[in-house]
This record gives sequence, C-alpha cells and structure tokens, in this order.
Amino acid sequence: MDRRRFLGRVGVAGVAVGAPLALAGCLDEDHDVAMTADGFVPDEITVPVGGTVVWENTSTRTHTVTAYEGGIPDDAAYFASGGYADEETAREEWLDDFGGKLENGDRFAHTFEVPGRYDYVCIPHEDGGMYATVHVEE
Repeated sequence: MDRRRFLGRVGVAGVAVGAPLALAGCLDEDHDVAMTADGFVPDEITVPVGGTVVWENTSTRTHTVTAYEGGIPDDAAYFASGGYADEETAREEWLDDFGGKLENGDRFAHTFEVPGRYDYVCIPHEDGGMYATVHVEE
C-alpha cells in the first residue's frame, strides 16, 4: 500500500475514534496534508529523504504553507507557498498582498532532500495554532 493511501485510511480511522466528522474526507490519495479551517491534518508527518509532501487546502479559508526559517535543518532548502526564498519575504508578501495564499483546492508541494525536522506554519492562522511538522528520515 502506498503512503498516501495509508494516510487516507488512517485519517478515516481517526474520525471513527472521535475526531471531528468534518475531517472524514480531507485525506485522500492526491495529497499528504490537508489544510482544514483551523489546522494541518495530520499535524506531523514522516517522509524519507527525497520524499515529496503535497498539501491541499480542503477548507474555504485561505491558508499558507510557510517554513519557520529557524525550524528547518541548516543545510535544507527553504520552502513556502508562493516560492519565497526566506520567511521574512513570505511574511512581508502575505501582509502586502496575500502572497503565497492557497485557496480551496489549491495545492503546494515540496521535496525534502535533507534529513531532519521541518516546522512550518499558516501565516494568517499562526495565532490560532495552525502549525505542523515534517520529519524527514534517512
């Protein structure tokens, strides 16, 4: 079974044990992480070096995927929806013109080449706790 199909099934099982019913359809074979109204689902994911994570906005709210510059390995490539080279630029562009926004159905993908922990956030919902982690293993 491939990782995306497995995650989709785990997501549905999570609903059966008490997660909000609204999450039942947010994980499928086309993406790894869903952006719901108030969070990333799942909020932690593990991929191998060279693995690609696909995020999809499954809500009606506008979101971003923005790495915390100090929350990724030193030699790793920075990532942010909108293609920004650093966190400061991503934040400035969001404030100036909603740069990096992902609307309902929009996707963002990033391939992780360096092992380690990658912390990221949705800029407009950071105060509400919308942040998550990708673990990349050898």
